[in-house]
Amino acid sequence: MLLLLASGLWWVLVQVDRATGAIGLGYAVSPTIAHAAVMSFGFMPLFFAGFLFTAGPKWLGVEGPDARALLPGLLLQAGGWLLWLVGAHTQLGLAVVGATLAAAGLGAQYARFWGLVRRSPLADRLHATVVALAGSVGTLCVAGLALALALGAFDVARPLVLTGLWGFVVVTYLVVAHRMIPFFTSSAVPMVQAWRPFWVLWALLGAAAFEVLAVWVAASGWAAAPGWMLLQGSMELLAGGVILWLGVVWGLVQSLKVRLLAMLHLGFMWLGLAFVLAGLSQLLGLRAGVPVLGLGALHALTMGCLGSLLLAMVTRVSCGHSGRTLVADALVWGVFCVLQLAVLLRVAGALNGAPLWVSTAAALLWAGVMCVWGLRLIGWYGRLRADGRPG
Repeated sequence: MLLLLASGLWWVLVQVDRATGAIGLGYAVSPTIAHAAVMSFGFMPLFFAGFLFTAGPKWLGVEGPDARALLPGLLLQAGGWLLWLVGAHTQLGLAVVGATLAAAGLGAQYARFWGLVRRSPLADRLHATVVALAGSVGTLCVAGLALALALGAFDVARPLVLTGLWGFVVVTYLVVAHRMIPFFTSSAVPMVQAWRPFWVLWALLGAAAFEVLAVWVAASGWAAAPGWMLLQGSMELLAGGVILWLGVVWGLVQSLKVRLLAMLHLGFMWLGLAFVLAGLSQLLGLRAGVPVLGLGALHALTMGCLGSLLLAMVTRVSCGHSGRTLVADALVWGVFCVLQLAVLLRVAGALNGAPLWVSTAAALLWAGVMCVWGLRLIGWYGRLRADGRPG
């Protein structure tokens, strides 16, 4: 949570400096790469660890590790990414060391999770196995990022970050969404059946794999080919349509009566919208040879889908483990609504000709939302349960 707050406030400073020049920040690493890396690989895997080593052992029917056993790997990641932010403005070598430490910590985290998968006596280990594979992809991408920067291969750094985003972070979200959203919905809204066939998971993972392919097609310089743009745009529109349909089937309308559940469903719908925006960006840009919506679709995915689901899931887990009722009260619902405004502003800020202040406002709202929400939850952590039960 501290890393989430630090990265959000850091990006606000960068945006304000871009707009005004008042701070005079220097850069040893491109701010685009620094931002993409810390937002994709920084706080996300730390939140994953909290979920995977509590829910994961239940999925696998094994004993989970003690929290202290996880601490060295988590500290390596948190410290590494803080060093990354310092090095991004001061010294490339510091940034490389930071990314290397983060890769070591991430590798340790998923080596331990692979151990749980191997020890499981259960026949159905699909969800956990895919999560472990995704963690391995993420570790390789962070290590590759450090190596690319050390060798001066800056043109490889961005594709590696995007590969990790789709192949690690998004895949982890998709697996958890497939397993948990139907379960949560059927528990809270009894008239909705828990429907999660495995072909749905494979379709979602196929869409993520296609985006990884698209990253490397772009890195190879072939993304402007009309045939590829037509194929990519069509595939993304198809994927977006299927995901939006799936969101309705999973109980979007019924979920709106329960705020915490609605947050999960609305966050998932941003995934479908992100694919639709990406597809439209490709198809509308066929004549010009470049996508027309810039980074709008990417931020619909990251801020809209991943950010909204993070807020919903961490709130739910934090309430449960601290002995509080599983509800989104006025504060949580309020910051969630402000987050949706921030996403809309960031998507609008990606349009050609949009003034710089739009993206700056989106960054300010993101940081504000995470500070209000995060500081509240930090006040819960490390304390005895509110309901008096052990823990």
